[in-house]
Amino acid sequence: MCSLHLLTLLPFCFFFCIFLLSALSVSSVRLPALGDNDNTNTHVPSSSVAFDPTRVTQLSWGPRAFLYKGFLSEEECDHLINLAKDKMEKSLVADNESGKSVKSEVRTSSGMFLSKAQDEIITDIEARIATWTFFPIENGEPIQVLHYENGQKYDPHFDFFRDKINLQVGGHRIATVLMYLSNVEKGGETVFPNSDSRLSQPKDESWSECAKMGYAVKPEKGDALLFFSLHQNATTDTRSLHGSCPVIEGEKWSATKWIHVRDFEKPFKQKFSRNCADENENCSKWAKIGECRKNPLYMVGNGTIIGHCMKSCNACSS
Repeated sequence: MCSLHLLTLLPFCFFFCIFLLSALSVSSVRLPALGDNDNTNTHVPSSSVAFDPTRVTQLSWGPRAFLYKGFLSEEECDHLINLAKDKMEKSLVADNESGKSVKSEVRTSSGMFLSKAQDEIITDIEARIATWTFFPIENGEPIQVLHYENGQKYDPHFDFFRDKINLQVGGHRIATVLMYLSNVEKGGETVFPNSDSRLSQPKDESWSECAKMGYAVKPEKGDALLFFSLHQNATTDTRSLHGSCPVIEGEKWSATKWIHVRDFEKPFKQKFSRNCADENENCSKWAKIGECRKNPLYMVGNGTIIGHCMKSCNACSS
């Protein structure tokens, strides 16, 4: 009898949850970051676009991956491209040993980081991401805009870190939101070679050979892909291995938001009772290309570690 009673309640619970999510607005969600003071009131930006759960499809449970159709409007996609297109630099990767950002042939795209809350549109998008993922805005890195031209790609890799340096700033990247800013005539798919669903996805000749190596998602302007790099018990999920297939025809624009398990916005500016100086002759050059923000622990340091490029990052005073 108890089992039958529970079964009769299931449909009601399902539709109640759908109603609750449908009514959810960006301004109504605020999850505290680790270490937050319960008595501190934090302003949460609101979005002009409500979260719509009916547009979200679960793609995979291993890794956990979800596709949001029409997450960005055409105007938002074009705005991000216009902000970035004259500021692109060769994309870098994190070295597994040192944690430094280095050039590598595994990643041949170009990219640049926008500033958080740079304008109203970016603030709106970041708030929408926080609502969808249920992670606080401060846990996210700044949005990175990427451009892939013909033949350019990013070989399969993990978004979680293998070096101890990057882990000290916000911890592991737990989730990634990948937003497609353009359509691609052929190629440019996001592929998951280790996905549990890699053998069950039918593919015709419209897919590239790279995409056929795993579960894949075609880039469609405005769509957003959310996937998790950690299991629910916070251990790393090797099934989250993913890559960007080479562009065969056309070009690909995308924007990435990496989300950490902890606050990524800890103060970068610190004062130490020592001479304000750089410890590497390349610090000034690195600072000019944004390494103070992209690689803060090495460049700036934290409360216990002194950065190598404090002077060039304006993170110390004499």
